Amino acid sequence: MPKHRTIILLSAGHACVDVYQGSVAALVPFFAAERAYGYAAVSGIVLAASLLSSVAQPLFGALTDRWAMPWLLPSSTILGGVGIGFGGFVDSYALTLIFVAVSGIGVAAYHPEAARAARSASGGGHTAMGWFSLGGNIGFAAAPVLVAAVMAIGGLRASPLLVVPALAGAVLCLPVLRALAKPSLAGGRDDSEPAGSDDWKSFGKLSLAVVFRSIVFIGLSTFVSLYAQERTGGGTTTGSAALLLLFLGGAAGTLLGSRLAERWGRVILVRWSYLGTVVAVAGVVFVPGPGFFLFVLLAAVGLYVPFSLQITLSQDYLPTRVGTASGVTLGLTVSIGGLASPVIGTIADHTSLQTALLPLIALPALCWITTRTLPEPGSVQTGTSHEETVSKLRR
Repeated sequence: MPKHRTIILLSAGHACVDVYQGSVAALVPFFAAERAYGYAAVSGIVLAASLLSSVAQPLFGALTDRWAMPWLLPSSTILGGVGIGFGGFVDSYALTLIFVAVSGIGVAAYHPEAARAARSASGGGHTAMGWFSLGGNIGFAAAPVLVAAVMAIGGLRASPLLVVPALAGAVLCLPVLRALAKPSLAGGRDDSEPAGSDDWKSFGKLSLAVVFRSIVFIGLSTFVSLYAQERTGGGTTTGSAALLLLFLGGAAGTLLGSRLAERWGRVILVRWSYLGTVVAVAGVVFVPGPGFFLFVLLAAVGLYVPFSLQITLSQDYLPTRVGTASGVTLGLTVSIGGLASPVIGTIADHTSLQTALLPLIALPALCWITTRTLPEPGSVQTGTSHEETVSKLRR
C-alpha cells in the first residue's frame, strides 16, 4: 500500500481515537446539568481520563521501542470507545470514573504505536506527521458535535452510541495492519530514524514546555464550555460552540505549524507561537461577549501550531527511542494537564471560574522561556547551521 495512503488511514484512525479525548470535556456541561456535579466533580472526571493514561503512555512507548505491536491500534481504539460510551451511561460517579479511566488507557495504548507507524510511513517528515496530528485534532473538534447530537437523542443514557467511532476506527486500522506487516514498516526501528545519540537535556526541556502547554489546553477544554456560558449569557449550546471553536482552532494550528516550519524551522516557530499565545489566553479570560469566541480560536491556534512539531522534535532528540519520545510527548506530558484540572475546579468552586483560569495566562510564557535555548536537532546531530537545516527542510 502506498505510504501516503497509510498516513491517511492512520490520520483517520487517529481522529476516531481522539474523539474520546475530546468527549470527556464535551460531556462536562451535561454531567453538570443532569447530575448537578460541581466544578471539582467534573474536573475529577477529566482527571480519571488523564491519570492512568499519563502513566501508561510512556510505558507503551517503551514497549514499542522493543517490539512492534500494531495490534494495539484496533484494540485500543475499541477500549477507548467502550470506556466513554459506558462512562456516561452508568449513574454511579465511581463507575463513571472507572469507565473513563479505561478509556484513557485505550487512548494511551494507541498513540505511541500509531506515532511510530506514522514516522515509519512518512520517512520522518514533519509535514506528514502534521497530517497524522491533524486527524487527532479533527477527532477533538468532532467530539462536541457528536456528543451534542447523542445527548439530544436521550441525554447521558444514550452515551453508548458514542462507541460507533471506535468501531469505524478499528475497521480503518485493518489495511494499516497489513501495511505494517511488511518488512519496511514492521520493526521497532527504521531507516527514517536519524543517526546520532539521544539528547536527553533538550528532550527534557521540550517535555517541560509540553507539560505547561498541556495544563493550558486541558484547563481550557475542561472549563471553556462552562465559562462561555458565563461570559456570553448563553446555554449549553453556547458552551458546545466554544469547545468546537477550541478544537477547530487546534486543527487549523496543526496544519499551519507543519507548513510554516518548512520556512522558519521548528524550534523558532514553537518558541514564537507560545509567546503569542499569552495574549490569546488573556483574551479568553478577560474579554466578554462575542469577542470571547475570537480569543478562544486564537488561543487554540497558538497552542496547536507547535503540536506536531513537538512530536518530531522529541523523536529527533531521542532517535534511538522513538516510541518512548512519542509516548512522553503525546502521553505523559499531555495527560499531566488533566492533573491540574481538579486544582482549577477547586479554586473555581471557592472563588470564581475567572480567578481559577488566571494562572493559565502565565504558562505559555513559561513555554517560551523553556524553549528559548532548544537547538534544532539537525544542527546538533550533523554539525550544520540552523540556516542549513531550514534549507534542508524546505527541500
